[in-house]
Amino acid sequence: MYRVLTLVAVALILAACTTSPTGRTQLQLFPSEQIDEMGAAAFATIQEELPVSDDEAMTAYVTCVADQVTEQLDGEEGEIDWDVVLFDEPSPNAFALPGGRIGVHSGLLDVAQNQDQLATVIAHEVAHVLADHSNERISTAYATEAGLRAVEALAGDPSREQSQLMGLLGVGAQFGILLPFSRSQEREADIIGLDLMADAGFDPRESVRLWQNMAAAANGEPPEFLSTHPSHGRRMDDLQAGMPNAMTLYEEPASKGGSLIVSRPVRVL
Repeated sequence: MYRVLTLVAVALILAACTTSPTGRTQLQLFPSEQIDEMGAAAFATIQEELPVSDDEAMTAYVTCVADQVTEQLDGEEGEIDWDVVLFDEPSPNAFALPGGRIGVHSGLLDVAQNQDQLATVIAHEVAHVLADHSNERISTAYATEAGLRAVEALAGDPSREQSQLMGLLGVGAQFGILLPFSRSQEREADIIGLDLMADAGFDPRESVRLWQNMAAAANGEPPEFLSTHPSHGRRMDDLQAGMPNAMTLYEEPASKGGSLIVSRPVRVL
């Protein structure tokens, strides 16, 4: 019986290989509906752990930029009414979760100095969702470090499977934010996000300046947001390599986003 279950698990893994938007092979063992449910649960936990900002003007500013980014999405993601929340949290961070949830830390607004730089981060995080990186990461963990325990879940232990999935989504530790993505996933999100922000009408050239601001704000030490990202030099090279295509999208008169100007309010301290 054990051997049969193992063979079934291997067959499922082989059948679950798919391709990311950039052509990279991915492993996805779970239906998107289940991943979306986990994203909703994680977001609910974050909202219990972090205070929501009471700065109405800055919240409107963040929501406007995020809405402009998500309005360019196609397919299932384009049909979602994305929930955007500004948290009163000093770290320069942001995240997007499967199922249409975006969280921005107020500390990011000290680093992202204009709408284009804010859009850089939001589009990057949304790109993780578009590329199904959460499903890939959870599936990879099941196939490697979780090992044959995944077979137990497939054999019918829903409570165990649920707790493992919630743990891999990062619920509980440090406000329940998703565990770090791999460097290959981060690089992929950079490129997808670059095109997405440009298509939404934000200047992609500001993406390089944003990461320069991030590095400067860290005083020589990588902030939490950059701890698992590619090196500054590699990131800049990747962004510059993708800049010609992004600029074409940005300058295209028929682009979905067009030229967007959002007045950045003064933060309430």
